[in-house]
Amino acid sequence: MRRWSLIALWFVMGAPVWAGDASVDEKQSREVREVVKQLQARYEKTKDLQADFSQKTKIEGFERPVMSSGKVYIKKPGRLRWDYIDPASEQIYVNLDDVKVYVPEHKQVLVGKLTQMAASKAPLELLQGAAKLDESFEVEPTTGTARGAGGIPLITLTPKDKEHEANQNLQKIVVEVFPKTYFIRSVSLYEISGNVAVFEFSNLKPNLGLGNELFDFQTPPDTEVVRAPVLNGP
Repeated sequence: MRRWSLIALWFVMGAPVWAGDASVDEKQSREVREVVKQLQARYEKTKDLQADFSQKTKIEGFERPVMSSGKVYIKKPGRLRWDYIDPASEQIYVNLDDVKVYVPEHKQVLVGKLTQMAASKAPLELLQGAAKLDESFEVEPTTGTARGAGGIPLITLTPKDKEHEANQNLQKIVVEVFPKTYFIRSVSLYEISGNVAVFEFSNLKPNLGLGNELFDFQTPPDTEVVRAPVLNGP
């Protein structure tokens, strides 16, 4: 479940508009456009990034959420390493469209294509800043009065291409940024099934000069290589 929620990294029904509401809506839209502008500008300047993460996944029908944490490493163009450390070890390597998921406990590595796996590659695109958000998503203010850290507006992204199999189970993504730096603080993935996965990032360290060897997975001896199934959902 957690690996598919990660790859999903990867997304409002409007109230009636009374007289005077248009100015409020326009103000919110301007604020969100400014946040998106600052967010994309920050990641355009980021060549690589290291961060800690925590993940909380609420699965429909289960009382308790699934909790996990670890480290993430990103390098342009298109490379990512996602290490789950707690409660169990699991490593995910992404190189453009190639994905390898290594589970040491099972002595097994799953290999597949990002575009063929469950959900969407949106979280990866968001973290890399390579995506043009307004090309792939409808970008809107998040409904309600809740705001992110420092009072910065939350951003709601809904996928434009609902026919693509990667987006069929994805309802929306809500993005929160850090004040001042505009790095992503949290990404919340809402699925049509009712599942919600929230990723929170901390201890961000940009432009460390991460080497390619950090992202190159070498299959350990006695490890089974399995072709990952093509999935339409988590």
